[in-house]
Amino acid sequence: MGNGVLLEEGEKIDFLGDGRLGIIQRERGYRFSIDSVLLANFVNLEDGDNLIDMGTGSGIIAVILAKRMRQGRILAVEVQKRLAGAARRNIQLNHLSDKIDVIEGDIRFPEFLCPPQSFSIAVFNPPYRRLHSGRINPDPEKAAARHEIFGTADDFIAAAAYTLCQEGHMYAIYPSTKMVYLLARMRSFRIEPKRVSLVYSRRGASASFVLVDGVKGGGEELDVLPPFYIYSQRGGYSRQMDDVFKFLASFASPGGG
Repeated sequence: MGNGVLLEEGEKIDFLGDGRLGIIQRERGYRFSIDSVLLANFVNLEDGDNLIDMGTGSGIIAVILAKRMRQGRILAVEVQKRLAGAARRNIQLNHLSDKIDVIEGDIRFPEFLCPPQSFSIAVFNPPYRRLHSGRINPDPEKAAARHEIFGTADDFIAAAAYTLCQEGHMYAIYPSTKMVYLLARMRSFRIEPKRVSLVYSRRGASASFVLVDGVKGGGEELDVLPPFYIYSQRGGYSRQMDDVFKFLASFASPGGG
């Protein structure tokens, strides 16, 4: 893995999936976090799904999902030029050029990304901090990942409503403290929440994130899944998180999907 893919200064390759899935990212500055892995694991895929990954960053979610797909294609959208370039190199690194296309684009203007109702799945891990709430990170990539510089949750949901076909699925991860806002805004765009999973750092802690699966034009009925714990009480990852990594390794292997 990695032959012919050039690393830029200050970059390294981090490996997932038992070392079979590599992601080029900076040693310092913007790096993907475990919430991206959790979101990619939460998505349900069927053969032939066409998927849009909005705000792909370095491409981690698109790469994981492409490894899981037997058929179908992914459009990975990123507004920041350097990150879009990193995503392209990660696709090349993982031999996924036949499954993923990267475009440098702005999800606030979805009509310039694709025709309406082009996808059966939309995935995003949106920024969640208001522009004037707290200090903005001096690293522009970190700032854009955390603060609503290139779009609010509303913008991402609106883009999902535009790009999804009827009964298509929207998947997102968001701070649990803002879950009510997220679910309410989904319904305002006629994307009905169907599954939610609250993510906790460990037992006894307050929830950190909520994973949401919504269906465009879906009927009322919400499945609240059992709590998900990232870490065990004894330290290290929980059994649930270990299962996520094992699943990642299974489809990242040469015999996987």
